[in-house]
Amino acid sequence: MILVAGIVTASADTIGEMLRVSTEHVHRSRKEPGCISHHVSIDADDPLTLHFIERWESIEALKTHFRVPESRAIWKRLQELAAHPGAMHLYEAVEVKI
Repeated sequence: MILVAGIVTASADTIGEMLRVSTEHVHRSRKEPGCISHHVSIDADDPLTLHFIERWESIEALKTHFRVPESRAIWKRLQELAAHPGAMHLYEAVEVKI
């Protein structure tokens, strides 16, 4: 499984639009083949910071997701609106049951 952790920070006047486009992206991405889960949330300590957590079945599924024009467009739009561009980190993960 591939885990994606992303973060981006808005300004007070862009947080509404950033959350709107992020939520649209999440809902669209959840329908893609190989998407296990896709979420965006507001940071509890900083309400201008958005966190993205995604789980994908494989790196191939994630690469396909990145090739979708809307996926490229959302990242560009978030960068236009962001007060701080943030980052995206990819991990190969295995679920551990305790």
